[in-house]
Amino acid sequence: MRSVPERLQHSVLAVLRPVGEFVHVSAIYLGLAVLTTLGLSLVLPSMRQQSQQLHEVVLAMFQADGAGYAGDDEGDLQEWSVPPVAQAPEGAAPSDGPADGGADGAVADAGQPAGPADQTAAAGRLTFTGALAASLRDQPIPGVSQAQAHALRSYLARKYRIANSVAGALIRAAFEIGRERNLDPQLLLAVIAIESRYNPFVESSVGAQGLMQVMTSVHRAKLRPSGGPASVFDPVVNMRVGAQILGDCIRRRGGIQGGLACYVGATGPSDGGYGARVLAERRRIALASGLPPKD
Repeated sequence: MRSVPERLQHSVLAVLRPVGEFVHVSAIYLGLAVLTTLGLSLVLPSMRQQSQQLHEVVLAMFQADGAGYAGDDEGDLQEWSVPPVAQAPEGAAPSDGPADGGADGAVADAGQPAGPADQTAAAGRLTFTGALAASLRDQPIPGVSQAQAHALRSYLARKYRIANSVAGALIRAAFEIGRERNLDPQLLLAVIAIESRYNPFVESSVGAQGLMQVMTSVHRAKLRPSGGPASVFDPVVNMRVGAQILGDCIRRRGGIQGGLACYVGATGPSDGGYGARVLAERRRIALASGLPPKD
């Protein structure tokens, strides 16, 4: 038979055990609440900033497309027409705009605002809404058969999880811009794949933005005719500026491999495998489309 002190000690332990368990569980939940609060305090400002950027992008896209949407009826889409492409003038001097992220990229692009002739040419260029409307109507792309265009569109849509119509619009834009800049359009599509995986709103830790990861702080002058820094999130504007930078890099470095190293900002003998990844994706795109890559 237990003595009185033993029974008293046993009773106290029986009371304290559930209290201790309750305190332990409460401490765990309190710690989780603190971690959740800290996480939200870090995430919410970023979400607010992204929503503000998205709002600016939408406004810029409507402004760049002139009248925008004329109405809400389905028939309005059929009234859209694809503007003619303005070819770059022969003998035009290449831009001195630096590649993104490298030593040259630290120097701001000091170009002048576009003159009246440039603005007239820009007004006749393909816009994203025009390319999208042409894609929805399945209009042919010059130099590409319908079977090749459909195969390429299917490849990009499946691999990068984008809408078929959007993939078709970006393919059309790549071929238009490639013709303007004398660049392989499938190379442009491959650069987009490696840079952004076809997310037009992505931004890197160093501020490179959009499909081809253009540094708005460096290439402000190139974006000015299209509406300024916010227009970098317009897919076609981003592709035009990215193609201009890539074309300048290829001319400076004397070839595609060196041009890709310049584009990614590599200053040494190695580009970290960037060029190999882009060229491998270009080969996959060419296999999907049946179109040979152009050097």
